[in-house]
Amino acid sequence: MPGVVYGGGVDPLAIQIPFNVLLKRLKQGRFMSTLFNLKVEGHDDVRVICRGVQRDVVKDMPTHVDLMRLRRTSRVALFIPVEFVNQEKSPGLKRGGVLTVVRPEVELVVTAGDIPDHITVDLEGRAIGDVIHISDVALPEGVKPTIDRDFVIANVSAPSGLVSADNAEADEAEEG
Repeated sequence: MPGVVYGGGVDPLAIQIPFNVLLKRLKQGRFMSTLFNLKVEGHDDVRVICRGVQRDVVKDMPTHVDLMRLRRTSRVALFIPVEFVNQEKSPGLKRGGVLTVVRPEVELVVTAGDIPDHITVDLEGRAIGDVIHISDVALPEGVKPTIDRDFVIANVSAPSGLVSADNAEADEAEEG
């Protein structure tokens, strides 16, 4: 399958990648945020990251891949998945609350040599009504979000049955 390697102050280089190798990597997931070591005959080894995969409109199979050269010290914006831990230690979830994930992935500016595979959100002590912002998450050193404001990642909300019961009680109190 054809591809191109660009960036790094060097002319673009047309490459061919074995289709089955690429398809296997794509199916493993995290292809767009994984740093690869690319070896091309007659050229120095380079670190690359995928910046685009063109696909056949009908078959949804890859037809072309764009790779960007990086140095270990290069900074790049990537979507990093969010992992939630300690659900069993959250009083809000124990009482029947629901974890509503607003952002399953967060776009972060990271150093190419230190790309985290995920960021972790600790739910210990979270009660119903708690909102988890990006400022509540311990990000790895040198990593920062691409968005400047303190955005919401998730929240612990009351189950719909509990909300309905509370509203019904409030309505009765107003009528009485």
